[in-house]
Amino acid sequence: MFPHERSLVQRMVGKPFTLIGVNGDEPGDALKEKNKAAEITWRSFQNSRGKDDKDIADEWNVQGWPTLYLIDHKGTIRRKWLGSPGDEVLDKEIDALVKEAEAKDGN
Repeated sequence: MFPHERSLVQRMVGKPFTLIGVNGDEPGDALKEKNKAAEITWRSFQNSRGKDDKDIADEWNVQGWPTLYLIDHKGTIRRKWLGSPGDEVLDKEIDALVKEAEAKDGN
């Protein structure tokens, strides 16, 4: 999904949109290199929070990877997909919410 995510981030510059990732890879230099090679420029959190805290995936009830959440400008989860629904579906859903956010903000 990285190529589409990169193009989405570029297309949404200046718009009310943020892409955030959560990865299940082991932290360290190998992950940093992997993200650099994949040209991941958006914030990507490590799933594991340490032995005393729940992992992000557990807290959000993630049943498999990838799981995608589409959250609107009010912080409401509007859609959830287990696996990618496809680029066209994502673009359509994201574009609609960005348009809604822009209308709300008067942009």
